Amino acid sequence: MLKFSEMPYTRPDMENLKKVLAEATEKISNAKTYEESHELFLKVQEASDEMGTLYSIASVRNTMDTEDKFYDDEVLWLQEENAKLIPDINAWNKALTGSPFRKEFEEEFGSQLFKMLETSLLTADERIIPETIREGEVTQEYTKTTAQATTELNGEKCNFYGLLKYMESTDRKERKDAFEAWAALYEKISPKLDGQYSELVQLRDTSARKMGFKTYTEMAYLSSCRFDYTREDVACFREQIRKVVTPAVAEIHERQRKHLGIDKIRYYDEALIFPEGNAKPIGTTQELVDKAQKMYREMSSETGEFFDFMKEYELFDLETRPGKHMGGYMTAFGTYKAPFIFSNFNGTLEDVNVLTHEAGHAFQGYIGMRSIPVSDITSSTPEINEVHSMSMEHFAYPWMDSFFGPNAEKYRISHLIGAIGCIPYLVSIDEFQHRVYDDLVTDAKERRKIWREIEQKYMPWRDYDGNAFLEEGGFWMQKQHLFLYPFYYIEYALAQICAFQYYGCMKEDRKTAWNDYLNLCKAGGTKGYFELLKIGNLQSPFKEGTVEKATGHVIEEIMKSY
Repeated sequence: MLKFSEMPYTRPDMENLKKVLAEATEKISNAKTYEESHELFLKVQEASDEMGTLYSIASVRNTMDTEDKFYDDEVLWLQEENAKLIPDINAWNKALTGSPFRKEFEEEFGSQLFKMLETSLLTADERIIPETIREGEVTQEYTKTTAQATTELNGEKCNFYGLLKYMESTDRKERKDAFEAWAALYEKISPKLDGQYSELVQLRDTSARKMGFKTYTEMAYLSSCRFDYTREDVACFREQIRKVVTPAVAEIHERQRKHLGIDKIRYYDEALIFPEGNAKPIGTTQELVDKAQKMYREMSSETGEFFDFMKEYELFDLETRPGKHMGGYMTAFGTYKAPFIFSNFNGTLEDVNVLTHEAGHAFQGYIGMRSIPVSDITSSTPEINEVHSMSMEHFAYPWMDSFFGPNAEKYRISHLIGAIGCIPYLVSIDEFQHRVYDDLVTDAKERRKIWREIEQKYMPWRDYDGNAFLEEGGFWMQKQHLFLYPFYYIEYALAQICAFQYYGCMKEDRKTAWNDYLNLCKAGGTKGYFELLKIGNLQSPFKEGTVEKATGHVIEEIMKSY
């Protein structure tokens, strides 16, 4: 095993991969035994894993420095070549799903894999190769636009993440100055972002119609493997949030206003939970990683083994810097069975959240890659994947004294406030996407109008203190998922409801909660959404009353402590 910095990158041999796919497609249709079919399946998976690992290495190095021309060009090339592979992959998937030994495959690997393969045949083929290639180019342009945007504040050159720490300042003027700089930076690049998003919406709609769907919304639900619920179920879930969570968050903000001693909560006040200052992690990046290692060793033998592996092979890139891609993520290098954590540390409590949230993803990936033999189902769909990460944030609470010292309790309360406080925003993003794609809204002003309406519906407290750009609805464009991962956002809200269930359980019986969580992680994506909820001993967030029950104890704890 190599450290990430030592992992070699060479362009994948796409012609060889096509050859492997073609040969396997022909042979599996004529296979005489399951053993022969099984061997072909593993051969294709090995070749796909090799290509996928090289793709991931290039992608990570590109996001580490979007100004690195070599990896920028490589990712564009890989996106194009991947799109050109669609016919070859579809031919293989058709042969595999039509295999006379499908029953034996399903007995060994489960039916979920074949549901996913059949779905992929409905959502991608050679008809949409041009749109797929162009979409990759536009998302790459978007990544560079946001990553390379900088401004100055207090004599410091800052990107978007560099400004966020100032928005937690105890000095209200400094918070407002940071907010104005943040908003101005988005307004400055908004013509590019508006144009990029409009093109992405149009490209995705064109692809959907070519594939026989009425709207991209229909195609996105299928592409996301949402087999167990419908858009109507999601709408009902959003309404549960509006009725139960929105009023609770409004009350929390009123308490926050009183704590801060101000007349009204403006957007730049929302991040400051305590007037004397939020809890901040103690230590350098390396010291925080060392503390995380100690935490995971004490948490369980499985998490200890996982984090020792991550640290030994330096599978992190944590600190923010100019030119670095925004946000945080976990990815994996299948050939090495190695997860990787990417983040933008900025000196706030969010740095610790990354070491728990993304580590939750990475922990499940580490387990899945070692216990599930099929790469496509080592992890699940996003609704479950985010349960892994968000629940880990709560499981880490007992170790926060190490990260925050005497301010550990402040961190825990802040985290709970943040966890429940963001849910109305999560469903706002989801409703926004439904509106945009259902009605094919490519007009920038109309999108802003739609966002402002939705924002006031779920977040009526939101006040931008007269900032014209945000008051007219410009805030939507700060969410990269809208550009890069369409319709991937309601999953965070669904998952937080499940994570709150685990948190409630761990307050009563931590061992049982952990065992349920571990069983969920081990199951990966071998089952569907509702089946995995049962494995994890979780109630469906769609069931009437689940939101109220799952959030009730959290709201009560916040009201008692804040």
